[in-house]
Amino acid sequence: MWCKVGFSVGVVGKPNVGKSTFFSAATLAHVAIANYPFTTIKPNRGMAYVRTPCVCKEFEVQDNPSNSACINGTRLIPVELVDCAGLVPGAWQGRGLGNQFLDEIRQADALVHIVDAAGATDIEGKPCDVGSHDPREDVEFLEKELDMWLLQIIKKDWDRTVKRVEGTKEDLGSVLEERLSGLGVRRAHVIKAQNDLGLDPGHLSRWNDDQLLKFLHEVRRVTKPMLIAANKIDIPIAKENTEALGKLGYPVIPCCAEAELALRRTSEKGLTDYKPGDSNFKMMGQALSAEQQAALDRIREKILIPWGSTGVQAAIDYAFFKMLKMITVYPVEDPESLADHKGRVLPDAYLVPFGTTAKQFAGMIHSDLGEGFLYGVEVRSKMRIGEEHVLKDRDVISIVSAKKRG
Repeated sequence: MWCKVGFSVGVVGKPNVGKSTFFSAATLAHVAIANYPFTTIKPNRGMAYVRTPCVCKEFEVQDNPSNSACINGTRLIPVELVDCAGLVPGAWQGRGLGNQFLDEIRQADALVHIVDAAGATDIEGKPCDVGSHDPREDVEFLEKELDMWLLQIIKKDWDRTVKRVEGTKEDLGSVLEERLSGLGVRRAHVIKAQNDLGLDPGHLSRWNDDQLLKFLHEVRRVTKPMLIAANKIDIPIAKENTEALGKLGYPVIPCCAEAELALRRTSEKGLTDYKPGDSNFKMMGQALSAEQQAALDRIREKILIPWGSTGVQAAIDYAFFKMLKMITVYPVEDPESLADHKGRVLPDAYLVPFGTTAKQFAGMIHSDLGEGFLYGVEVRSKMRIGEEHVLKDRDVISIVSAKKRG
């Protein structure tokens, strides 16, 4: 089984929709972590966190997180976000920062599309009257840009692809996986797309441009799964537009990035007690200006009470846990004490793809552990597991290897 190590989510959208605010809010340093798995963060990349219940409560232990953080039983695990350049129509032809945007899209495994649900920006991101623009058009134009970009790439060498599949009877999925591996396209994605559309890969020369475009549209949807973050939900008309966006076939999460950024900043300054994704916050007793108090009251009344959260953390969690189907696994060295060789209890929490085997997981921790894998121990049952054992969410695993971790 192919198993990628390290996943990232791209934050995309046209200018002036709150994309930069969303990215800033999501990546604001709000917990101290001594060590995290991203050694180099480029200017257009940042570290956010997914939020998941920690197993420390179940095992009734005080954990000592190393690669993540645990706050009152909630484990915050670092993940990577890619802040993609603002998109305008014609990006696939190089308009605006199109080439930069599409290059950044290559690196993302899933997309969070920030949409102005208030309809206060036109198709190019220029301010307009609230409610005068239909945000559904933004989703349609992004789809077109991505599909046309893929079509451009595939058409450059389509004749050769046709010859390989029809002449030598090579598998279309394997051919396109080879050609488009840099975009994250896998054989399974190709097979699913052709089957869903009822296209015969044995007669590629008969596919017209419309069929090819529809095929690439389906490949793109499974290769780069996307959710819509319907931003600016504090504006009344956003509720109606958010409901309309929900009919486009993508998951939609109501969002107010500006409110999340404000809450994280006040928490960082010790003015509030707020954990990303919470449905409320507590004041810490410090004196606030009338303006600060009014802003926090508005966030609670206009966003947290009616919507349940600002939506920023919910969007990140959905992207990794639902779209990318990640699970959380806790490696320990001592299955009795749940500690590593330094005595730290439940020090690490890893996000891995659903379907990851015990041996693959060992290799993710360290190549030597994977190469020398003997067996694992599933801590809850105390049972030995073999290299092909498929891990489950919230598993606590001890790896026994013939090689020591370097």
